[in-house]
Amino acid sequence: MSLRAASLSKSYGASLLSPGKCIFREISLEISPGKTFGLMGPSGEGKSTLGRTVAGLEKPTAGIVYYKGSPLSGMKKTEYIAFRRKVQIMFQDPTDAFNPGKKIEHSVSEVLTLLRVPKSKHVRKTEELLMTVGLPEEVLTRYPSQLSGGQLQRLALGRILLLDPEYIVLDEPTSALDVSVQAQILHMLKEVQAERKIGYLLISHDEAVIRFMSDSYGELESGKLKIID
Repeated sequence: MSLRAASLSKSYGASLLSPGKCIFREISLEISPGKTFGLMGPSGEGKSTLGRTVAGLEKPTAGIVYYKGSPLSGMKKTEYIAFRRKVQIMFQDPTDAFNPGKKIEHSVSEVLTLLRVPKSKHVRKTEELLMTVGLPEEVLTRYPSQLSGGQLQRLALGRILLLDPEYIVLDEPTSALDVSVQAQILHMLKEVQAERKIGYLLISHDEAVIRFMSDSYGELESGKLKIID
């Protein structure tokens, strides 16, 4: 079953006397398992807000997000928690995903502890994570500031994969990286998707990235979504 947005609208500052500022209106899109829907458009058009809304981090002013046929608005707390684990977000700046005062090993172990993975299995799980994202074991002993943007983005994806997600909102995941590193991350995302059948909502202002990654895509401009392919 897909992750689907039906007639989503979002406004800020709405009241009885004012409709507020409209960010987007009547947006409908669908993300299928193992497929990528690309969302492009100029900066400031609300792409990230739409991504957070689809992921359940923001509530729409109108419209409904459906997860496996069930509306988010009708979910019980336990159901919503399960949904949030299965629908993750990978942000543009990977440094925000890590505690600057803690070594990478601690950041990974912290997620495993939250998932109630026995301590005896932490080493094996961590080794599997590093193998998946193509990083050496030595990165575990370093602080975030000692790693490159590409290495941190790989680790950010690795931590997300520990949660065994079904969908990931990729919010400009390569725009802060060098061109050569961008290509590496994009190819890695494709490999992970093929292996795990994860559905992506890819947000980018770069049409070349959208075309390379997406099975279908649209452009968000002036609050409306135009499906292009």
